[in-house]
Amino acid sequence: MSVITERSEVLMHFAIKLADGSVADSTQASGRPAKFRMGDGSLTVNFEKCLLGLAIGQKRQFELAPEDAFGLSNPDNIHHLDRAKFGVEAPAEVGNIIAFSGPDGQDVPGIITDVTGDSVTVDFNHPLAGQRVTFDVDVVAIENEEL
Repeated sequence: MSVITERSEVLMHFAIKLADGSVADSTQASGRPAKFRMGDGSLTVNFEKCLLGLAIGQKRQFELAPEDAFGLSNPDNIHHLDRAKFGVEAPAEVGNIIAFSGPDGQDVPGIITDVTGDSVTVDFNHPLAGQRVTFDVDVVAIENEEL
């Protein structure tokens, strides 16, 4: 039986639940499971540890602390911008998520958390940063790399 190892490529359905039980994200809604390679950096080390040894068809639920899931909120990722930088297509309104051009030219999403006078506060942390989350996983397929 094939099980998840440190070198597996995994196809799985998942749901991310918040402390209040609400679902923040789920692959079930789209009907398309997520595909990733263990050790590629897309998941945290502790998340991967929870997956090791699971087999195809196996379902598991596990809870992760903020630092093991989406990280802690970093105050350095909160910026104050001039309201003049915003316009009709991207208004400065609390709750709006706007794509900003990062230093490498890639789009970086930021959520507007406050607008006071001409100052707009934008949080570039992951929206789930600082939150304890529960993952429900359902392993669909596993491909193990030959050594």
